Parts: sequence; structure tokens; C-alpha cells
Amino acid sequence: MESINREITIEQFESWSKEDYNLIDIREEQDFLTGKMPDAFRVDPIDIADKTHHIPKDKKLVIYCKYGDMSLVAAEQLSEQGYDAYSLQGGYGKWVLHQIQRDLDSDKRREDIEKSLRKKFKRNIYGMFVKAICDYNLVEEGDKIAVCISGGKDSMLMAKLFQELKRHNKLPFEVVYLCMDPGYNEANRKIIERNAELLGIPLTIFETNIFDSVYNIPKSPCYVCARMRRGYLYKEAQRLGCNKIALGHHFDDVIETILMGMLYAGQYEAMMPKLHSTNFPGMELIRPLYLVHEAEIKHWRDYNSLNFIQCACHFTATCSTCHTDGQTSSKRLETKHLIARLKETNPYVERNIFSAMENVSLNKILGYKRKHVKHDFLEWYQDEDDLKIGILTEEEKVQEDERRKALEMQKEKARIDSQPKSEQAKKNAEENLRNAQFRKGVKNSSKDVKDQS
Repeated sequence: MESINREITIEQFESWSKEDYNLIDIREEQDFLTGKMPDAFRVDPIDIADKTHHIPKDKKLVIYCKYGDMSLVAAEQLSEQGYDAYSLQGGYGKWVLHQIQRDLDSDKRREDIEKSLRKKFKRNIYGMFVKAICDYNLVEEGDKIAVCISGGKDSMLMAKLFQELKRHNKLPFEVVYLCMDPGYNEANRKIIERNAELLGIPLTIFETNIFDSVYNIPKSPCYVCARMRRGYLYKEAQRLGCNKIALGHHFDDVIETILMGMLYAGQYEAMMPKLHSTNFPGMELIRPLYLVHEAEIKHWRDYNSLNFIQCACHFTATCSTCHTDGQTSSKRLETKHLIARLKETNPYVERNIFSAMENVSLNKILGYKRKHVKHDFLEWYQDEDDLKIGILTEEEKVQEDERRKALEMQKEKARIDSQPKSEQAKKNAEENLRNAQFRKGVKNSSKDVKDQS
């Protein structure tokens, strides 16, 4: 009996009617959540091998993995189980490259993507990006920032946001769009380069052999890889004259990291919006997507039909095991699922986890660490009345209130200057700011008169 070729090309796949097949993704869940082909549903390859899946037999099946190797095995297993199954040649990686190449042939694509940040996603993405920069003082006059591009959705979006900020912001600073190739295979390198071309991001690429260096490390290779990558980025950024590197960690990364530290490491440690480098004096790390929710980033990606890589190291050629901060995706995924379950009964759970970082009562903790030295609450318990810690005098309250208002006014002005606006809208915003300052002056004058009487 003549055997049937169970592999089809992308061109053959696109010639089929969507009504004639079901599209099955057999990659790891983290990869599937990061990006998938339209209308695909995920099936675990172990379930296919064990025949414990529930795939309907009413249509042909098209199976894809990362690069087309595992999907061919799955297609052969399903054909033995009575399915008309085919593997997509080159897998998800080749399909992404095909989509990007098609987009490059359209002159209007980049313009539409950029417009979406100014219109549809102005409030929840660009606005929150600007808020983080202003609230945490991430960008300062004279900075030269290395915007680090990994090729994923977060770093690519961050690069576009910095371009938008440069276009509208009055603050003089420079950016370099820095991409390290730690040993990508040819397909992933092309995806990064083509996406950058599509989005109009001028990449500065340098190469290392990090993937090869950590491949044979038996314990915590992802952690070692993450540390090495950051070190190389600092070093190259410093060589290019930069004083800061920008990484694409977002709001979800922040709250997941807090919970992971508590649940798996027994510590309360926040992912900070900016850090001084300990090994590269004068360098800082900033996280401009600190207040941007991952759901909004995915919405922007899907709205613009963009496709990016996830993790592309040797360990993840057939699976997904690591994250950009060196944590295994399984633990991060567990934490993500936990937060999602909590959110079902408490819609404010994400905001509350984040708010906990800035509402720590120092007189209600058992201890803390400062510069690697651990301190116990008994050190100050006998000498201080813990009920009076942090209590201000009336004069100090007034001074603190004035300081906070001035700081908020300064942040608001920075946000206004950073927003893309028409000339009339800009004039209106400036007028509103002047009115706010006037009202503040009137309020203070009335208070002075009241005090004198």
C-alpha cells in the first residue's frame, strides 16, 4: 500500500478552504499563549501519543509545532488512529516568516501599526508607558538608552513606544535599538530582522555564543543564561556610550515575580522599575512597560496581526522552559493561572498585589534585609514606640502635602509634553495646567487669610 506524504507546505495549506480542516498547535502552553496561528487550538502531544485526546474526525487535521519536526511525528500517529492528518512544513516559525514577508510588501502596514498606538491604544499602552517614565523618572535629559530587543512582543512594542516618545517629547535623549544574537537559529534570526524591518526599528545587532555556553549546564541553565545575557547587554551598551538599558518587563511580570518570590523562595522582593548596575558602574536598568498590562500588549499584537518569537534557545527547540528573567515558565505559568483564578472572585487582585509594593508598613514586619544584612524587628522594638513610628507633626504634614502636590504637578506636566496631540489640544492641556496652578494659589491664599483671622 502506497504511503501518503503527511507533510504540506505553507502554500498548499493556504490553498485549502478553512471549512475543510482543523488547525492544531502542539507547542507548549506558554508558546501558545504568546502567539498562535488563527483559529488554532492546542493539544498536548503526549495526549496524541497516548490516544487520550478528543479531536473530532469530521475534518482534515493540520498540525504544527515550532519548526515542523514534532508535528510530523504527531501527524503520523494521528493517521494511524484513523485521522486524515498533515504536518505543516517548517512549523510556526516558517509561517510567521511567511506572514511578515507578506506584510513587508504593503506600504501601509507600518503606518497603521504606528497609528494604533496614537489612537486605539493611546490610553492603555502609550499613556501607561509615559506614566511609568514620569512617575519613576526613567528617562532624563542627556540619557543615551539602549532599548534591548529580544524579538518578542514586549521588546518590539517597547521600541515602537520609544520612537513615539522621541517624536513628541521635548526632553533631549538618545536611543539605540540593541539586539543580541545569543545563538539563534537561522529562522528566528530572520523573524527578528524582518519584524524590525516591518516596524521600522533600526537594529544594532551583536553576536555572542551564550546558548552554546549554557547548553551543558545541568542545573538552572535558564538562570545562568539570563544573567549572562544581561551582562553582555550592559557591556555592549556601555561600549556604545549608553548609560541605561531598557528591558521589556510589563505589569504582569511584576506582580507574578512578587508572588513567585513569596511562594517558591520565601521572600518578598519586588521587580523594581529601575536599578543601578552592580557590575557596570554608571549604568542603570529601566523597565518602561512597568504599568502596561500584558493583555493590552497581546491586544495590540493581535489587532495589528503581528507575530513574534517567544524563547528561541536550544532548550526550547521542541519545548518552552525558560523566561527572560531566568525563571522556568512552568512556575511562572502556575503563578499566572493562580492570579487568574483569584481574579474570578476578586477583580481587583492584580491591582492589590501591585499596590502592596508601595504600602509596606515597616513597623508591622518581622524583619528586612538591607545591603545583604538581615535586621530583626527586636532591634528597634524596645527603643521605639511602634504606634508612633511615622507620625508627623501638623507642620510636617503641611510640608509633606505641599511637596506631594508639587511633585504631582511636575509629573502631570511631563505627561502632557509626552502625549501626541494636535496644536489646539496641546493649548487646551496647557490652559488646564495653568488653571490648576491658579486654583492651587487661590486655595492657599484663602487658607492664609483663614489662619490670620
